[in-house]
Amino acid sequence: MEIIEVTTQALRKEFALLPFRLYRGNPYWVPPVLKSEINNINPAVNPFFRFCDAKFWIVQKKGITVGRIGAIIHYAYIEKTQEKYGRFTRAEFTDDREVVDALFETAENWIKSKGMSGVMGPLGFSNLDTQAMLVEGFDQLASVASVYHLPYYKDHMERLGYRKKTDWIEFRLSLTAEIPEKAVRLAEIIEQRYGLSVIRMKSKRIMKKFGREIFQLLNKSFYELFSFAPLDEKMIEHVLNNYLPVINPEYVHIVTNNDQKVVGFIVPVPSLSKSMQIAKGRLCPRAMWSILRSRKKNDTVDLFLTGIDPDYQAKGVASLLITKAQEVMIKNKIRTVETTGILEDNFKAIQHWKNYEHVQNKRKRCFVKDFEQQKTEETN
Repeated sequence: MEIIEVTTQALRKEFALLPFRLYRGNPYWVPPVLKSEINNINPAVNPFFRFCDAKFWIVQKKGITVGRIGAIIHYAYIEKTQEKYGRFTRAEFTDDREVVDALFETAENWIKSKGMSGVMGPLGFSNLDTQAMLVEGFDQLASVASVYHLPYYKDHMERLGYRKKTDWIEFRLSLTAEIPEKAVRLAEIIEQRYGLSVIRMKSKRIMKKFGREIFQLLNKSFYELFSFAPLDEKMIEHVLNNYLPVINPEYVHIVTNNDQKVVGFIVPVPSLSKSMQIAKGRLCPRAMWSILRSRKKNDTVDLFLTGIDPDYQAKGVASLLITKAQEVMIKNKIRTVETTGILEDNFKAIQHWKNYEHVQNKRKRCFVKDFEQQKTEETN
C-alpha cells in the first residue's frame, strides 16, 4: 500500500476520478464536473487557497487508487470562531480498514503539525463547497448541491473515534397546483407594510448584475451558521462563475427595500441530477443538450440557497420569496422541491418547510475528533 501526496495535475485528476469508480452503476450518485473537481484542489485556480492551507492524498494498492482524503486549515474560520480545528475533506474509500486508517492517520498528523487541537468534517473550503457525509437516505437521488456516500462510510468514522458535531437534514416538498389565496394576500401585505419589492431575475445579465449583492447578503445572513466564513470579492467571482452556467434565472428572486438594497434572495434550480448522470463528469454535446432541456422542462426543483437580511428575518420575507418563486414553479409545472441541507437546529427554516406536504428524506453529518480527548482515551 502506498500513500501519495497529490502535487501534480495528473495526481489531481486521479484524485478526482476515484468517486467515478467507487459509485459506478449506483443510481443515486450524481457525478460532478470532472474539470471543476480538479480545479477545486488546484492552488493556482481556487482563490480559497489564499486563506487556507490544504493538502490532498491518495492511497494505492498494487497501483490502483482505493482511497483519497484532503485536509484544510481554514484560517478565516479559525479567526472567526477562535477554535483551532482543521478540516478533513473529500474523503472517499473502499470498505477496507487498512485503507481508511492510513488516510485518516495521514490527514490527522498533518493537521496536528499545524497546531490544531482537533479535526472536523467532511467540510470544504466554504459552505458552497462539498460538505458533510450522508448518514440517512442512501436510496434517494442526490442533488448537484448535495453529497452521496455509501453506508459503510459512517461505520468507519465511528470506528475511528469520530463523534457527531452537527447534522443537516433535507426535505422533499410536494407543491399544490395553486397557491392558497391566503398566502398570496399575505405576500401583498408584507410588500406594502415594509416597502418591499420582489424582482425576478429573468436573464443571466440581470442575475450577474445582482450577483455580488446576493453573495454580500449571503455573507451577512449566513455569518452565524456553523462552518461558514465570509467570501471576499475573488471568492464571489469564483462561485459566480461556477454557479451561473447551471442556474435558470427565471426561478431566482430577490427582495429589495425602499433604498434598493437587497434584503432577501432565493435560488431554486431545476434539478440537474439526471442530466449530470448522463454527463458522467464531462460536458459533451449530449450532456449539454440534457442540461439545457432540464433547465426549461422539469418537474423537480432543488432549492440551492435562501438568504434573508437579519434585520428582516421576522418580517415575513421568506414567505414572500417562497410565494413568488412558487408562482413560477406552478407555471412551469414543477411538482416537487428538494430543499438540500438545513442545519438541524435551524428550527425556523425547518418549521417553514413543514407547512408543506413533506417528507424528510436525507440526513448528512459533520463529525469531529478532539486530539487531547483521543489521547486520554488511548492512555486509559
